[in-house]
Amino acid sequence: MTVIDADAHVIENDKTWSYLAAEDRGYAPMILEQISGAQRQTNRGGVSKQWWAFGTNIQPSDSNVNFDDLPAESREMADVKRRIDHMDQLGIDVQVLYTTIFLSPCAPDAAAELALYHSYNQWLADIWKQAPDRLYWACMVPLNSMHRIREELEFCKENGAVSVFVRPYECDRQSFESYFFPLYEHAQELDLAITFHAGNGSVTNNKFLEPHNYARFKCSMASSFHGLLEFEVPKRFPDLRWGFIEASASWLPHALIDADKRLKRKGRRLDSDPLGANNIYVTIEVTDDVPYIIKRVGDDNLVVGTDYGHTDTSAEIEALRILRESGEVPAASIDKILGPNSTRLYGLN
Repeated sequence: MTVIDADAHVIENDKTWSYLAAEDRGYAPMILEQISGAQRQTNRGGVSKQWWAFGTNIQPSDSNVNFDDLPAESREMADVKRRIDHMDQLGIDVQVLYTTIFLSPCAPDAAAELALYHSYNQWLADIWKQAPDRLYWACMVPLNSMHRIREELEFCKENGAVSVFVRPYECDRQSFESYFFPLYEHAQELDLAITFHAGNGSVTNNKFLEPHNYARFKCSMASSFHGLLEFEVPKRFPDLRWGFIEASASWLPHALIDADKRLKRKGRRLDSDPLGANNIYVTIEVTDDVPYIIKRVGDDNLVVGTDYGHTDTSAEIEALRILRESGEVPAASIDKILGPNSTRLYGLN
């Protein structure tokens, strides 16, 4: 069985921005070193000392990076062979790569967004060419320049991208709004999944919620999922696949119950198999009550990722294997979650 890591990360570095055109190099982020003042903790209990600066927008660069277990060459993709060797050690056949820096808003304006995203996409394209059967990726598209997204999507599709990275709130809009329909239409035509990843692309909302990452990154994912169902957006794009990545799945039952109530008020009903009927896939985490979630939504639309580069890279994959051995979840369900479901989500057949 092919084991697919549905959510692995790359850590951006100077190489990422080396593809910028000469006239756009001023958009590249600066790395700031903190030498005084109160220092914040990383998500692994260390001290955060480095910051990315995009114009006046500043965010910590090392608060969500695993320095303990992963060499820089692997997490930053400077040595692709080393990354592949580590995947082999973990028993992972395929990784789908996601950004780190763009989990929060970065680009100060539309021109900067277009330049930074294209440079990132060129970097990932070159990484994919070194291991085209092992490393796929989620691409960035300039949603503030909708007239440019088709050409960017075509470039990415031709160079190993299998999905479009979308944050729950983009352009200070919500995922169900018609503004995004051109993106969904182009992605459907090019056989690219739309994968919402825990994050927040709204400048206003992101700043307001910044002290509370659960509200900023996780609740926004459940809200986007709910909005797509309530306003029946997947029905408009029946061949488009949707993913909700790195927000666990424990919120699914509540979101489904509430969406069903709201649809009934409109004289409609939620599908009996809401994930399957709408081509929606959700990553589970080992802290979820996996047996209950499977009982509630089935096992055909659940996937798993390691969050490689941010956490203990083997935790989720190994825990699912242990869960299978414990007998709490049928082995057949675990096998689906580890491989075939991600194969369908990302169109890897």
